[in-house]
Amino acid sequence: MKYDVIVVGAGPVGSTAARYAAMNGAKVLLLEEHASIGSPVGCTGLLSTRAVEECDLKPSDEFVFNSVRGAFVYAPEGQCLPVDGKHTRAYVVSRKNFDRALAVMAVEEGVELSLKTRAVGFEKENSETGTGTTGESGKKETGSPVKLRIVKNGKPGTVSASVVIGADGVKSRIASYAGLGRPARVLPGIQVEAPYASEDSDFVELFPGSSAPGFFAWTVPLDEKISRIGLAIDPELAFRNGYGENSPLYYLEKLLRSNPHIKARYSGGMLDFVVGGIPVGPQDKTYTGGVLLAGDAAGQAKPTSGGGVYTGAFAAKIAGRVAAEAALENDTSANRLSEYDRLWRKGLAKELEIGMKIHDYMGKLEDKQLNELIGSLNTPSILNTITEYGDMDHPSILMRKLMFSGNSLRLMKAFGTFIKTLF
Repeated sequence: MKYDVIVVGAGPVGSTAARYAAMNGAKVLLLEEHASIGSPVGCTGLLSTRAVEECDLKPSDEFVFNSVRGAFVYAPEGQCLPVDGKHTRAYVVSRKNFDRALAVMAVEEGVELSLKTRAVGFEKENSETGTGTTGESGKKETGSPVKLRIVKNGKPGTVSASVVIGADGVKSRIASYAGLGRPARVLPGIQVEAPYASEDSDFVELFPGSSAPGFFAWTVPLDEKISRIGLAIDPELAFRNGYGENSPLYYLEKLLRSNPHIKARYSGGMLDFVVGGIPVGPQDKTYTGGVLLAGDAAGQAKPTSGGGVYTGAFAAKIAGRVAAEAALENDTSANRLSEYDRLWRKGLAKELEIGMKIHDYMGKLEDKQLNELIGSLNTPSILNTITEYGDMDHPSILMRKLMFSGNSLRLMKAFGTFIKTLF
Protein backbone atom coordinates (compact mmCIF):
# COMPACT_ATOMS: atom_id res chain seq x y z
CA MET A 1 0.00 0.00 0.00
CA LYS A 2 2.61 2.53 -1.13
CA TYR A 3 1.55 5.73 -2.89
CA ASP A 4 3.38 8.77 -4.16
CA VAL A 5 0.80 11.11 -2.63
CA ILE A 6 -1.98 10.59 -0.10
CA VAL A 7 -4.55 13.37 0.32
CA VAL A 8 -6.58 13.39 3.52
CA GLY A 9 -10.02 14.97 3.11
CA ALA A 10 -12.20 14.74 -0.02
CA GLY A 11 -13.75 18.20 0.05
CA PRO A 12 -13.18 20.61 -2.86
CA VAL A 13 -9.60 21.31 -1.77
CA GLY A 14 -8.65 17.67 -1.24
CA SER A 15 -10.21 16.46 -4.48
CA THR A 16 -8.49 19.26 -6.42
CA ALA A 17 -5.10 18.55 -4.82
CA ALA A 18 -5.47 14.83 -5.52
CA ARG A 19 -6.47 15.45 -9.14
CA TYR A 20 -3.52 17.75 -9.79
CA ALA A 21 -1.11 15.31 -8.18
CA ALA A 22 -2.42 12.58 -10.49
CA MET A 23 -2.24 14.90 -13.51
CA ASN A 24 1.44 15.35 -12.71
CA GLY A 25 2.16 11.64 -12.79
CA ALA A 26 1.72 10.58 -9.17
CA LYS A 27 0.00 7.49 -7.83
CA VAL A 28 -2.59 9.07 -5.52
CA LEU A 29 -4.89 7.91 -2.72
CA LEU A 30 -7.69 10.20 -1.51
CA LEU A 31 -9.08 9.47 1.96
CA GLU A 32 -12.47 10.58 3.26
CA GLU A 33 -13.58 9.74 6.79
CA HIS A 34 -17.30 9.95 6.07
CA ALA A 35 -19.43 7.42 4.21
CA SER A 36 -20.23 9.79 1.35
CA ILE A 37 -18.69 12.81 -0.33
CA GLY A 38 -20.09 16.21 0.67
CA SER A 39 -21.64 15.09 3.97
CA PRO A 40 -21.95 16.51 6.49
CA VAL A 41 -22.10 20.04 5.08
CA GLY A 42 -20.21 22.73 7.00
CA CYS A 43 -20.40 25.65 4.57
CA THR A 44 -22.77 28.44 3.54
CA GLY A 45 -22.69 27.19 -0.04
CA LEU A 46 -22.19 30.64 -1.58
CA LEU A 47 -19.34 30.41 -4.07
CA SER A 48 -17.98 33.24 -6.17
CA THR A 49 -17.96 32.71 -9.92
CA ARG A 50 -14.16 32.70 -9.69
CA ALA A 51 -14.24 29.92 -7.07
CA VAL A 52 -16.23 27.65 -9.38
CA GLU A 53 -13.90 28.47 -12.25
CA GLU A 54 -10.80 27.84 -10.09
CA CYS A 55 -12.12 24.33 -9.44
CA ASP A 56 -12.20 23.76 -13.23
CA LEU A 57 -15.99 23.48 -13.22
CA LYS A 58 -18.69 25.27 -15.17
CA PRO A 59 -21.94 26.23 -13.39
CA SER A 60 -24.45 23.43 -13.77
CA ASP A 61 -28.00 22.68 -12.71
CA GLU A 62 -26.52 19.62 -11.02
CA PHE A 63 -25.16 21.76 -8.19
CA VAL A 64 -26.36 25.38 -8.67
CA PHE A 65 -29.60 26.35 -6.90
CA ASN A 66 -29.48 30.09 -7.53
CA SER A 67 -27.26 32.86 -8.86
CA VAL A 68 -26.55 36.05 -6.94
CA ARG A 69 -25.53 39.45 -8.27
CA GLY A 70 -25.22 41.57 -5.13
CA ALA A 71 -25.83 42.12 -1.44
CA PHE A 72 -28.05 44.20 0.82
CA VAL A 73 -25.88 45.26 3.76
CA TYR A 74 -27.98 46.26 6.77
CA ALA A 75 -26.66 48.63 9.41
CA PRO A 76 -27.61 47.73 13.01
CA GLU A 77 -30.19 50.53 12.99
CA GLY A 78 -31.75 49.09 9.82
CA GLN A 79 -30.42 51.33 7.03
CA CYS A 80 -29.73 49.30 3.87
CA LEU A 81 -26.65 49.68 1.71
CA PRO A 82 -27.59 48.11 -1.67
CA VAL A 83 -24.57 46.68 -3.48
CA ASP A 84 -25.58 45.66 -7.00
CA GLY A 85 -22.97 43.84 -9.08
CA LYS A 86 -25.27 44.11 -12.15
CA HIS A 87 -24.44 40.56 -13.24
CA THR A 88 -23.88 37.17 -11.60
CA ARG A 89 -21.12 37.38 -8.99
CA ALA A 90 -21.77 34.15 -7.07
CA TYR A 91 -23.69 30.89 -7.05
CA VAL A 92 -25.72 29.30 -4.27
CA VAL A 93 -24.80 25.66 -4.55
CA SER A 94 -25.52 22.23 -3.17
CA ARG A 95 -22.20 21.49 -1.53
CA LYS A 96 -22.97 17.77 -1.63
CA ASN A 97 -23.32 17.77 -5.40
CA PHE A 98 -20.50 20.27 -5.91
CA ASP A 99 -18.08 18.22 -3.82
CA ARG A 100 -19.11 15.01 -5.56
CA ALA A 101 -18.52 16.53 -9.00
CA LEU A 102 -14.94 17.34 -7.97
CA ALA A 103 -14.39 13.88 -6.48
CA VAL A 104 -15.60 12.29 -9.74
CA MET A 105 -13.12 14.43 -11.68
CA ALA A 106 -10.32 13.22 -9.40
CA VAL A 107 -11.29 9.57 -9.82
CA GLU A 108 -11.49 10.00 -13.60
CA GLU A 109 -7.90 11.28 -13.47
CA GLY A 110 -6.81 8.03 -11.82
CA VAL A 111 -7.09 8.90 -8.13
CA GLU A 112 -8.01 6.02 -5.82
CA LEU A 113 -10.79 7.08 -3.43
CA SER A 114 -11.30 5.41 -0.04
CA LEU A 115 -14.43 6.32 1.95
CA LYS A 116 -15.03 5.67 5.66
CA THR A 117 -11.27 5.94 6.13
CA ARG A 118 -9.89 8.07 8.93
CA ALA A 119 -6.26 9.06 9.46
CA VAL A 120 -5.34 8.45 13.11
CA GLY A 121 -1.60 9.09 13.15
CA PHE A 122 1.60 8.82 11.20
CA GLU A 123 5.29 8.29 11.50
CA LYS A 124 8.33 8.78 9.29
CA GLU A 125 9.93 5.61 7.97
CA ASN A 126 13.71 5.18 8.17
CA SER A 127 14.49 5.54 4.50
CA GLU A 128 17.18 7.61 2.87
CA THR A 129 16.82 6.40 -0.71
CA GLY A 130 16.68 8.78 -3.64
CA THR A 131 18.89 11.35 -5.29
CA GLY A 132 17.91 14.27 -3.07
CA THR A 133 18.98 17.91 -3.20
CA THR A 134 21.38 20.07 -1.30
CA GLY A 135 19.67 22.16 1.40
CA GLU A 136 20.71 25.20 3.39
CA SER A 137 22.91 23.04 5.61
CA GLY A 138 24.90 21.90 2.58
CA LYS A 139 23.84 18.30 3.22
CA LYS A 140 21.89 16.09 0.86
CA GLU A 141 18.18 16.11 1.76
CA THR A 142 15.83 13.40 0.57
CA GLY A 143 13.08 13.16 3.15
CA SER A 144 11.48 9.95 4.38
CA PRO A 145 8.24 8.22 3.37
CA VAL A 146 5.31 8.78 5.70
CA LYS A 147 3.53 5.76 7.14
CA LEU A 148 -0.07 6.82 7.76
CA ARG A 149 -2.10 4.91 10.32
CA ILE A 150 -5.74 4.65 9.31
CA VAL A 151 -9.03 3.14 10.42
CA LYS A 152 -11.08 1.92 7.45
CA ASN A 153 -14.58 0.60 8.05
CA GLY A 154 -13.66 0.26 11.71
CA LYS A 155 -10.51 -1.78 11.06
CA PRO A 156 -6.98 -0.42 11.68
CA GLY A 157 -4.35 -0.46 8.98
CA THR A 158 -1.48 1.49 7.46
CA VAL A 159 -0.69 3.06 4.11
CA SER A 160 2.54 4.71 3.03
CA ALA A 161 3.25 7.75 0.87
CA SER A 162 6.12 9.98 -0.13
CA VAL A 163 3.96 13.05 0.58
CA VAL A 164 0.77 13.50 2.61
CA ILE A 165 -1.44 16.51 1.86
CA GLY A 166 -3.67 17.53 4.75
CA ALA A 167 -6.92 18.93 3.36
CA ASP A 168 -8.91 17.77 6.36
CA GLY A 169 -10.41 21.06 7.46
CA VAL A 170 -10.14 23.52 10.29
CA LYS A 171 -9.50 20.80 12.90
CA SER A 172 -6.87 19.11 10.75
CA ARG A 173 -5.41 15.99 12.29
CA ILE A 174 -2.61 16.05 9.73
CA ALA A 175 -1.55 19.54 10.84
CA SER A 176 -1.49 18.32 14.43
CA TYR A 177 0.45 15.13 13.67
CA ALA A 178 3.01 17.11 11.65
CA GLY A 179 3.46 19.73 14.38
CA LEU A 180 2.33 22.57 12.12
CA GLY A 181 -0.21 23.99 14.56
CA ARG A 182 -3.57 25.61 13.95
CA PRO A 183 -4.78 28.70 12.08
CA ALA A 184 -4.42 31.94 14.02
CA ARG A 185 -8.12 32.04 14.93
CA VAL A 186 -11.23 29.95 14.38
CA LEU A 187 -14.66 31.60 14.30
CA PRO A 188 -17.53 29.26 15.22
CA GLY A 189 -20.49 29.47 12.86
CA ILE A 190 -24.03 28.16 12.60
CA GLN A 191 -26.61 28.07 9.83
CA VAL A 192 -30.15 26.88 9.19
CA GLU A 193 -32.03 26.40 5.96
CA ALA A 194 -35.53 27.72 6.52
CA PRO A 195 -38.69 29.20 5.00
CA TYR A 196 -37.83 32.84 4.34
CA ALA A 197 -39.52 35.33 2.00
CA SER A 198 -36.50 36.88 0.34
CA GLU A 199 -36.88 40.52 -0.64
CA ASP A 200 -34.96 39.78 -3.85
CA SER A 201 -33.48 36.34 -4.46
CA ASP A 202 -30.72 37.89 -6.61
CA PHE A 203 -29.20 39.39 -3.45
CA VAL A 204 -27.76 38.00 -0.24
CA GLU A 205 -28.34 39.95 2.98
CA LEU A 206 -25.55 40.82 5.45
CA PHE A 207 -25.94 42.02 9.05
CA PRO A 208 -22.72 43.25 10.72
CA GLY A 209 -22.58 44.45 14.31
CA SER A 210 -23.68 43.18 17.68
CA SER A 211 -26.01 40.61 16.10
CA ALA A 212 -22.81 38.64 15.29
CA PRO A 213 -19.85 40.10 17.26
CA GLY A 214 -16.59 40.00 15.34
CA PHE A 215 -18.10 38.93 12.01
CA PHE A 216 -21.63 39.14 10.54
CA ALA A 217 -24.94 37.37 10.02
CA TRP A 218 -26.34 36.49 6.61
CA THR A 219 -29.26 35.22 4.57
CA VAL A 220 -28.48 33.40 1.32
CA PRO A 221 -31.51 32.72 -0.89
CA LEU A 222 -31.99 29.35 -2.56
CA ASP A 223 -35.13 30.84 -4.15
CA GLU A 224 -37.88 33.30 -3.24
CA LYS A 225 -39.19 31.09 -0.43
CA ILE A 226 -36.17 29.31 1.10
CA SER A 227 -32.94 30.84 2.42
CA ARG A 228 -29.91 29.81 4.42
CA ILE A 229 -29.74 31.97 7.55
CA GLY A 230 -26.60 31.96 9.62
CA LEU A 231 -23.78 33.79 11.33
CA ALA A 232 -20.29 33.44 12.75
CA ILE A 233 -18.79 35.19 15.76
CA ASP A 234 -15.49 35.88 17.44
CA PRO A 235 -16.05 34.47 20.96
CA GLU A 236 -13.25 36.50 22.55
CA LEU A 237 -14.56 39.72 21.03
CA ALA A 238 -18.10 38.89 22.16
CA PHE A 239 -16.92 38.65 25.79
CA ARG A 240 -14.60 41.64 25.52
CA ASN A 241 -17.37 43.88 24.19
CA GLY A 242 -19.66 42.90 27.03
CA TYR A 243 -22.23 40.95 25.04
CA GLY A 244 -21.97 38.21 27.62
CA GLU A 245 -22.46 35.21 25.34
CA ASN A 246 -20.09 33.34 23.07
CA SER A 247 -22.47 30.73 21.67
CA PRO A 248 -23.36 31.07 17.97
CA LEU A 249 -26.70 29.37 18.69
CA TYR A 250 -27.58 32.12 21.17
CA TYR A 251 -26.96 34.82 18.56
CA LEU A 252 -28.83 32.93 15.82
CA GLU A 253 -31.91 32.45 17.98
CA LYS A 254 -31.77 36.11 18.95
CA LEU A 255 -31.42 37.16 15.29
CA LEU A 256 -34.45 35.12 14.22
CA ARG A 257 -36.72 36.48 16.93
CA SER A 258 -35.41 40.05 17.32
CA ASN A 259 -34.11 41.43 14.02
CA PRO A 260 -37.12 43.27 12.52
CA HIS A 261 -36.16 42.61 8.91
CA ILE A 262 -35.56 38.88 9.39
CA LYS A 263 -38.45 38.36 11.81
CA ALA A 264 -40.90 39.73 9.23
CA ARG A 265 -39.74 37.24 6.59
CA TYR A 266 -38.88 34.12 8.58
CA SER A 267 -41.79 31.65 8.78
CA GLY A 268 -40.35 29.52 11.58
CA GLY A 269 -38.90 26.04 11.68
CA MET A 270 -35.92 24.75 9.74
CA LEU A 271 -35.18 22.34 6.92
CA ASP A 272 -31.48 21.86 7.63
CA PHE A 273 -28.96 22.75 10.34
CA VAL A 274 -25.17 22.95 10.12
CA VAL A 275 -22.33 24.12 12.34
CA GLY A 276 -18.69 24.69 11.53
CA GLY A 277 -15.62 26.83 12.02
CA ILE A 278 -14.00 29.51 9.86
CA PRO A 279 -10.19 29.69 10.06
CA VAL A 280 -8.85 33.23 10.04
CA GLY A 281 -5.12 33.60 9.47
CA PRO A 282 -2.77 30.92 8.08
CA GLN A 283 -0.03 29.18 10.03
CA ASP A 284 3.53 30.45 9.75
CA LYS A 285 4.41 27.27 7.86
CA THR A 286 2.16 25.03 5.79
CA TYR A 287 4.79 22.41 5.03
CA THR A 288 7.33 20.14 6.64
CA GLY A 289 9.21 17.08 5.46
CA GLY A 290 6.72 14.81 3.68
CA VAL A 291 3.66 16.92 4.55
CA LEU A 292 1.73 19.83 3.00
CA LEU A 293 -1.43 21.58 4.25
CA ALA A 294 -4.09 23.16 2.04
CA GLY A 295 -7.45 24.88 2.45
CA ASP A 296 -8.96 25.37 5.90
CA ALA A 297 -6.27 23.12 7.37
CA ALA A 298 -3.79 25.82 6.32
CA GLY A 299 -5.98 28.76 7.40
CA GLN A 300 -6.39 29.93 3.80
CA ALA A 301 -10.00 31.15 4.09
CA LYS A 302 -10.75 34.79 3.27
CA PRO A 303 -10.97 36.81 6.52
CA THR A 304 -13.52 39.22 5.03
CA SER A 305 -16.14 36.67 3.99
CA GLY A 306 -15.00 33.35 5.45
CA GLY A 307 -15.05 31.71 2.02
CA GLY A 308 -12.35 29.15 1.45
CA VAL A 309 -13.09 27.38 -1.83
CA TYR A 310 -11.38 29.83 -4.19
CA THR A 311 -8.27 30.29 -2.05
CA GLY A 312 -8.18 26.60 -1.15
CA ALA A 313 -8.48 25.43 -4.76
CA PHE A 314 -5.77 27.88 -5.82
CA ALA A 315 -3.42 26.45 -3.20
CA ALA A 316 -4.53 22.85 -3.83
CA LYS A 317 -3.40 22.95 -7.45
CA ILE A 318 0.05 24.05 -6.34
CA ALA A 319 0.13 21.44 -3.55
CA GLY A 320 -0.82 18.63 -5.91
CA ARG A 321 1.81 19.56 -8.46
CA VAL A 322 4.63 20.16 -5.97
CA ALA A 323 3.82 16.95 -4.05
CA ALA A 324 3.81 14.87 -7.23
CA GLU A 325 7.04 16.34 -8.55
CA ALA A 326 8.80 15.96 -5.20
CA ALA A 327 7.65 12.34 -4.84
CA LEU A 328 8.79 11.41 -8.34
CA GLU A 329 12.12 13.16 -7.78
CA ASN A 330 12.54 11.13 -4.57
CA ASP A 331 13.08 14.33 -2.61
CA THR A 332 10.29 15.13 -0.16
CA SER A 333 12.40 17.08 2.30
CA ALA A 334 11.10 20.25 3.92
CA ASN A 335 13.46 22.24 1.74
CA ARG A 336 11.94 20.77 -1.44
CA LEU A 337 8.35 21.12 -0.29
CA SER A 338 8.84 24.74 0.78
CA GLU A 339 8.22 25.60 -2.87
CA TYR A 340 4.52 25.07 -2.21
CA ASP A 341 4.45 27.51 0.71
CA ARG A 342 6.32 30.13 -1.28
CA LEU A 343 4.08 29.86 -4.35
CA TRP A 344 0.71 29.91 -2.64
CA ARG A 345 1.74 32.88 -0.50
CA LYS A 346 2.96 34.69 -3.60
CA GLY A 347 -0.55 34.40 -5.02
CA LEU A 348 -2.66 34.84 -1.88
CA ALA A 349 -0.71 36.23 1.08
CA LYS A 350 -1.14 39.94 0.31
CA GLU A 351 -4.88 39.57 -0.18
CA LEU A 352 -5.22 37.55 3.04
CA GLU A 353 -3.17 40.14 4.93
CA ILE A 354 -5.38 43.01 3.73
CA GLY A 355 -8.46 40.91 4.43
CA MET A 356 -7.26 40.33 7.98
CA LYS A 357 -6.82 44.06 8.55
CA ILE A 358 -10.35 44.71 7.28
CA HIS A 359 -11.70 41.84 9.41
CA ASP A 360 -10.05 43.15 12.57
CA TYR A 361 -11.14 46.73 11.92
CA MET A 362 -14.78 45.93 11.14
CA GLY A 363 -15.08 43.44 13.99
CA LYS A 364 -14.14 46.04 16.59
CA LEU A 365 -16.65 48.69 15.48
CA GLU A 366 -19.59 49.33 17.74
CA ASP A 367 -23.12 49.49 16.32
CA LYS A 368 -23.14 53.30 16.35
CA GLN A 369 -19.90 53.40 14.37
CA LEU A 370 -21.23 50.85 11.86
CA ASN A 371 -24.37 52.93 11.38
CA GLU A 372 -22.22 55.96 10.58
CA LEU A 373 -19.88 54.01 8.30
CA ILE A 374 -22.66 52.41 6.25
CA GLY A 375 -24.38 55.78 6.02
CA SER A 376 -21.18 57.37 4.70
CA LEU A 377 -20.86 54.72 1.99
CA ASN A 378 -24.48 55.05 0.89
CA THR A 379 -23.97 57.59 -1.91
CA PRO A 380 -24.48 57.07 -5.66
CA SER A 381 -20.81 57.69 -6.57
CA ILE A 382 -19.44 55.30 -3.93
CA LEU A 383 -22.03 52.65 -4.80
CA ASN A 384 -21.04 52.95 -8.47
CA THR A 385 -17.41 52.38 -7.52
CA ILE A 386 -18.38 49.33 -5.43
CA THR A 387 -20.42 47.97 -8.34
CA GLU A 388 -17.54 48.38 -10.79
CA TYR A 389 -14.66 47.17 -8.62
CA GLY A 390 -16.21 45.04 -5.87
CA ASP A 391 -14.65 41.58 -5.79
CA MET A 392 -15.48 38.84 -3.26
CA ASP A 393 -12.07 37.26 -3.71
CA HIS A 394 -9.89 40.38 -3.95
CA PRO A 395 -11.24 43.12 -1.64
CA SER A 396 -7.99 45.06 -1.99
CA ILE A 397 -8.98 46.10 -5.52
CA LEU A 398 -12.05 47.93 -4.25
CA MET A 399 -10.28 49.42 -1.23
CA ARG A 400 -7.55 50.82 -3.45
CA LYS A 401 -10.05 52.33 -5.89
CA LEU A 402 -12.04 53.88 -3.05
CA MET A 403 -8.91 55.31 -1.46
CA PHE A 404 -7.86 57.08 -4.64
CA SER A 405 -11.32 58.07 -5.84
CA GLY A 406 -12.98 61.47 -5.72
CA ASN A 407 -14.64 60.34 -2.48
CA SER A 408 -11.35 59.95 -0.61
CA LEU A 409 -12.07 62.77 1.86
CA ARG A 410 -15.49 61.34 2.68
CA LEU A 411 -13.96 57.89 3.13
CA MET A 412 -11.16 59.19 5.31
CA LYS A 413 -13.78 60.71 7.55
CA ALA A 414 -15.66 57.39 7.65
CA PHE A 415 -12.68 55.08 8.10
CA GLY A 416 -10.28 57.42 9.91
CA THR A 417 -6.65 56.54 9.35
CA PHE A 418 -7.41 52.83 8.96
CA ILE A 419 -7.71 52.90 5.19
CA LYS A 420 -4.14 54.27 4.92
CA THR A 421 -2.76 51.20 6.71
CA LEU A 422 -3.97 48.77 4.05
CA PHE A 423 -1.26 49.38 1.46
